[in-house]
Amino acid sequence: MFKVLLFLALILSYINKYSMKKVSLLVMVGLLLGLMSCIKLEGLEGEGGTSTIMGKVYAFNYNYELTQLRWEGYVPEEDVYIVYGTDTIYGDRFRTNYDGSYRFKYLQPGTYTIFAYSKSLANVNTPLIDVLTRVEKKVTILTDGQVIIVNDLQIIK
Repeated sequence: MFKVLLFLALILSYINKYSMKKVSLLVMVGLLLGLMSCIKLEGLEGEGGTSTIMGKVYAFNYNYELTQLRWEGYVPEEDVYIVYGTDTIYGDRFRTNYDGSYRFKYLQPGTYTIFAYSKSLANVNTPLIDVLTRVEKKVTILTDGQVIIVNDLQIIK
């Protein structure tokens, strides 16, 4: 994308240098934008496609000391996040439905990370400290129109 923008800047400076008519400038810009729309850029994970990633969140709910399981099941109103490609922050968030399901729609081909936060059983001896960890799944969309069902994200509440 950087190379295309650099090319556009060079053309515009050339046109400015030789004082061509405004009509010529508009034609050149239109042609270049048309060319840019035809280029398939790599690493464009994110929205704008026709694929879907979906799944469910299954929770294990323990007592405060994390020593006794109180209930387990698919959990509503749990935040699930998606990271596009190699981004360092999440790109979107979805709050699960009544049945624990989530769905990220309109995705382009690429690699994604789906995650939810979970309490850690590593702090059983110090339950006053809430340590949250990410439970994540990597997903790759290969073609447009794919519907990928992810295995349950299992969390501790």
